This record gives sequence, C-alpha cells and structure tokens, in this order.
Amino acid sequence: MLMQATALQSGQPLRVTPSAPPPTVCHTISDAFTLLGASMRFERNSEIYGEDEPADYVYKIVSGAVRSYKLLSDGRRQIGAFHLPGDVFGLEAGEDHRFTAEAVADSVILVAKRNTIIAHATRDAEMARALWRVTAGDLERAQNHLLLLGRKNAQERVATFLLEMASRAASTTEIELPMSRQDIADYLGLTIETVSRTLTQLEGDAAIEIPTSRHILLRDRSALRRLNA
Repeated sequence: MLMQATALQSGQPLRVTPSAPPPTVCHTISDAFTLLGASMRFERNSEIYGEDEPADYVYKIVSGAVRSYKLLSDGRRQIGAFHLPGDVFGLEAGEDHRFTAEAVADSVILVAKRNTIIAHATRDAEMARALWRVTAGDLERAQNHLLLLGRKNAQERVATFLLEMASRAASTTEIELPMSRQDIADYLGLTIETVSRTLTQLEGDAAIEIPTSRHILLRDRSALRRLNA
C-alpha cells in the first residue's frame, strides 16, 4: 500500500521537480507524470498495492523494479509481470486491483491519481492514444505470458524470458536481473531448481554465460530465438 512507502525527503511524497519547466498540457504519459505525479521510494519487498484494493493511483517506475502477482488458494505464487524503469503499471479496467504489486528492489516510483490521468486523456487525443498504447502493451505481454505457460517446455520458457529481459534492457547482449531465481520461477511456472538447472544447461550449450547469478551474457541469441520460436 502507499502508506508503506517512504518519501524521498521530509517524510512526505514529493512533487516531481523536473530540470525544465513542467508541461502545461499532457500529451504523453511522461508529461502526465511529470506534471501530476509525486515521487515515492519503496523499499525492497514492500507492498505498493494489494489485490482487491481500490485502483485509485497509476504508477511509473523511475528506478528499480516491481513484480505483480496473485497467491493461489494452495499458497503458491504466480507472478504475472515484471515492471522495469519507464514502465507504467496499475492502470486497471475495473475499480480494484486484480494483482498485488511489490518492489523487487529498492525503487523510486512516480504516483499519480488515476482519475486525473483519465480526465486529461478525455480532453487530449494524444494522451488518450498514449493510454491506449499502455493498455495494448499490457495485453500483448499477458497474451505472450499465457502462451509461455501453456505451451512451452522449461528450456523454451527460460530462453523466452531471457530474450524478453534483453529486449527491455539498454544492452541486447547483457542482462542485469533485478529479480531472484525464485521470482523467475514463479513467473515461468517452474520450480527454482528447474530454473537453475535450465540456466546451467544453456550455459553448457554456450547460449549464455553467467558471471554472477544476476548478471547474464547472451552469447548465442540465434540459439535462444530458436527455442523461443
């Protein structure tokens, strides 16, 4: 929940102070968060919002990472998405959140009122299109994740995950993973032992190199893409 966050200064959420004067009209998501958002810090593993809580706010990650997940009736956790710097999350079709969101690492997040963001979109076609792109992107990732869970084996799932993380990173050949192996396992619907064993197999096949548990080099993207086909 928002009350679990700590402010960047003075114990209160801060108004964003951009280096240039803030825009007076919000044509993009970045404009909206610059003009309307408050910057908040969430410590590692702290809850940002809970499942079934009112979806009154929308979030954009400045630094860090966030996982959204559901707990199943038997206590297992299914992670639905990882949100990385630049991502907008928490925008729901209904009035309540369908997943719980937690900080994977210490994170700085811009927080804006959902109603205010939507009000700007109703007055500005470019802003409305920007919100549509966020929603469409979320739907595409959800569809890809459904395919991964339903039709791919362990090696294909891990290869797909690595390519996804690389596509969202600054480098396409080097990944610094903010999440743990357990997080990866819960995202891919595998056990942590299977994830570790599969990464070792891919390293043995010279498709990847693992200098550290969080640092992965993609040595043979073609081999990974074949597994992702």
